[in-house]
Amino acid sequence: MTQPCSGRAPFAPSSSILGGSTATMQLRADIARVAPFDSNVLVTGPSGSGKELVARTLHAQSSRAEGVFVPVDCASLFGELMASQLFGHVEGAFTGASYTAIGCFRAADGGTIFLDEIGELELPLQARLLRTLQERVVIPVGHHEGIPVNVRIVAATNRDLRQEVAAGRFREDLFYRLNVISIRTLPLCERPEDIAELAQQFLDAMRSQGLPPTSLSPGALELLQGYPWPGNVRQLKNLLEQAAITSESELLTLSFMQKILCEAVGNEPTAAPQRSAMQTDRVPSQPHLESNRFEQADQHWATLAEMQRDYVLYTLEHTYYNQSAAARLLGISRQALIRLMQKLDLQVPRIKRKQR
Repeated sequence: MTQPCSGRAPFAPSSSILGGSTATMQLRADIARVAPFDSNVLVTGPSGSGKELVARTLHAQSSRAEGVFVPVDCASLFGELMASQLFGHVEGAFTGASYTAIGCFRAADGGTIFLDEIGELELPLQARLLRTLQERVVIPVGHHEGIPVNVRIVAATNRDLRQEVAAGRFREDLFYRLNVISIRTLPLCERPEDIAELAQQFLDAMRSQGLPPTSLSPGALELLQGYPWPGNVRQLKNLLEQAAITSESELLTLSFMQKILCEAVGNEPTAAPQRSAMQTDRVPSQPHLESNRFEQADQHWATLAEMQRDYVLYTLEHTYYNQSAAARLLGISRQALIRLMQKLDLQVPRIKRKQR
């Protein structure tokens, strides 16, 4: 996540959006078309799919490129602290306010402010943000006069804000103010053609930062291209960093990457919980991705298709075949999961109910 009101970029693979898939080429075209204008932009998509990179690219290709880019993590602070972070405060406005702060909006004057995780913003702060968008002024905490600001606003969320509006958790008028232009990022599993270029750039960047030089074998790359990537691009980067550090060879082979993937699945905090006898009757409880599967030479060697099928089945079992929940864990839409289940010949088991 972004740091509150920090103009410094976190680690990023590149200043440009990489990939040759149809979806990524369309994304670059959408950004180029929208960037020259000052209209508000709402970037949606699953976590780890590059929403902040989209915002930074919008800024870099705009007339405000010489100005500052200020990212704000809307999920990190609450109440008056967040109001102060966004709009500033005057000395003595609240306990601990021993100095005057200009806030992120004024810090971004002449540039772009990126409101990350906008769906997490509290309703009272949504009202104050709406006024800022409407009047293009900020009122610091403890002050009563508006101060004009000239900023472009790019917001991002992994939530469905229309559903949040319907549930009363997000203001409808604010949603329409933010959603002047909408750009969506896709999960990595829906654009596997991008993985080769992304992986190579990550490995090159790691080498330049002092990590051991490594490269992917063709089989290892094919494995990565078939993996569901519930954590999207961020997970790919972290996995390659782990592989580069732990590998004893410069070549990351298929068998080595299979072991790394299986260990990552086994170490996830969302590993399947213990089930009661009744729950076990509903779905199988034995995970299918075991790291020792690849350590015994006389056992069956998993194909790429089998790895993908096993992981999807494992996720379905973990969620008791709740397809919406499984899709969220995998970082894809429910429709994409249904298509994937059809492709892999996976079906929801019929639950037998006891007669009373």
